[in-house]
Amino acid sequence: MILNPELFLSFSPMHRLQWEEAQQKNVILYPEGMVELNQSSAEILKLCDGTRKLAQLVQELEMKFETTELKNDVAAFLEVALKNGWITQR
Repeated sequence: MILNPELFLSFSPMHRLQWEEAQQKNVILYPEGMVELNQSSAEILKLCDGTRKLAQLVQELEMKFETTELKNDVAAFLEVALKNGWITQR
């Protein structure tokens, strides 16, 4: 599946994003296991709530972190997230 910038992004209902105290980081929990996330990945996934498309998500991240030119990196991560089933598009 390829990321479509015109579709809304949602975190998968089959996964759970949460802070894991033991690892001191955010993780994705799913029936088969757990994925540890770095801070950037967690911040991106937190915004995948079904109300934003790629451009809106990038804009919010750039404002939050006071930077620019995040689109390619964010899109690349979202491609991975989509292929792994962590997010869905609608």
